[in-house]
Amino acid sequence: MTTFKFSKVSFMRNTLLTAVILLASAVPAFSQQTKILTAEKHNEYGLIYTLPLTALEVEVTAVREVRTAGPYYRYAKKYTGSDNVIKEDGENWTIQSVKVRPYGVPNPDSRYIMQLKPGALTYIGVDADDMLLSINHEPTDVPKAAPLPENRFEGEKLADKEYLKYVDEDFIASQSSAKQAQMLAENLMEIRDAKVSLTRGTAETMPADGKQMELMLNSLAHQEAALTAAFLGNVTRETVVRRFSYIPADNAKNTLFRLSDFEGFVASDDYSGEPVYISVHITDEGALPTDAKGEEKKLPKDAVAYCVPGAAKITISYMGKNLFSSEFEIAQFGVTFGLNPAIFTDKKSPSYAVFDPSTGALKEIGVMKESAE
Repeated sequence: MTTFKFSKVSFMRNTLLTAVILLASAVPAFSQQTKILTAEKHNEYGLIYTLPLTALEVEVTAVREVRTAGPYYRYAKKYTGSDNVIKEDGENWTIQSVKVRPYGVPNPDSRYIMQLKPGALTYIGVDADDMLLSINHEPTDVPKAAPLPENRFEGEKLADKEYLKYVDEDFIASQSSAKQAQMLAENLMEIRDAKVSLTRGTAETMPADGKQMELMLNSLAHQEAALTAAFLGNVTRETVVRRFSYIPADNAKNTLFRLSDFEGFVASDDYSGEPVYISVHITDEGALPTDAKGEEKKLPKDAVAYCVPGAAKITISYMGKNLFSSEFEIAQFGVTFGLNPAIFTDKKSPSYAVFDPSTGALKEIGVMKESAE
């Protein structure tokens, strides 16, 4: 007779589960690799698998804005006609968006063995960490987290005092800031005139082709930006994406990370930044299945373990404002039940099962012959 061993389950949240908060510049360990385990002599016909804890991948997109004052901002109105002037250097970070995705990590306290007899055709599908994905069914690859996108910039990238590249010796020799501002303004007008001449085709030396025209116009535009910034200042924006991992343990509110106007993303214990909180509110504690009379079903002998997940509302907040709020199924807030092992070893009509990789919940169950038709 085929036997199954249902190992002892430990879901004592207050003592065995703790929140794990990671400042993650790399992606969490989502696995694409799956494997099929069959009963062989080398494994003594025992198939070992693990149920998951539900972890959360929190993806945060922030914008870094850098404001650089121009050294001749006092003359901006006179020579540019604009009042929109940056007078002091500054930097600030703002959170643009937050996404949350659940995924499974192996629960070291929920390892099980399915003990089979020689010749058994029953097999299980697991991921690279031996978390149960399926029984008598080809496992589906667990999606891998996409690579972090590269930082995206907006605005003109200017070197410190880049306007000095486009001035002559008279400018350098002058000791008067008013005179320097006047010379910068004259240079700025010459650059703008040159752009107009090129676009109208009236320049003394016209480019040989469209590509050369583009290069010349881009060069003039950069020079114009550098000289204009000497009066009005310059603003650049950089979009930065970071990911954090968090394993909910109980009703709790923790600092996920902090956001600093000087360093951007910093660790939760770095008080140079304002805290970004993650709050967990359990909304459902998974219940054991019930029969037609509403009574809890008894655990089958030598059952094949799976999770009946609970649920929790997850909220991400910053400076009193909720940035994200949604409910997720969470394995560790539920209970563990089991399937009758006999349905998977029936020689005439063996069953198959598919499980959720992030919660260990039973997603699908059926008869192999019926699913093949």
